Amino acid sequence: MIDVLLCHVAGRACSLPLEVVIETMRPLPIRQVPGGPPAVLGISIIRGEPTIVVDAGRILGDHAGVPERFVTLRLGARAIALAVDSVTGVRRLQRAQLHELPPLLAGAEAIEALGVADQELLLALRAAHLVPDDVLRALEAELQAG
Repeated sequence: MIDVLLCHVAGRACSLPLEVVIETMRPLPIRQVPGGPPAVLGISIIRGEPTIVVDAGRILGDHAGVPERFVTLRLGARAIALAVDSVTGVRRLQRAQLHELPPLLAGAEAIEALGVADQELLLALRAAHLVPDDVLRALEAELQAG
């Protein structure tokens, strides 16, 4: 079993391994950084530290929306904030079930620019998965039953 944080991005559910999640929060002010990759919204000060904010919707190739939540992820000795539409909560998936889910980065062209600049972020996002509606419904039914 593996614990994941479920969140929604551009109308899709996705899972992030809980082991890389630090916290979720309301979005903080973002200072844009000129010349950054398209998926990078800019920098926010989170817990007193300048933190890069990456738009998960742009990674998926969708137009940029207004993020409702930040999910901070641990990348080695530092953190980044992933801007998402919403956070559903923590769920437990069987490892076999996780391997059947489509990867978050499948066909995501916007990640190429990030990957060159940030290998740790690329590794964290490769561990994320899209969660199809039927799997999401099954997880919600388990939660309500238990």
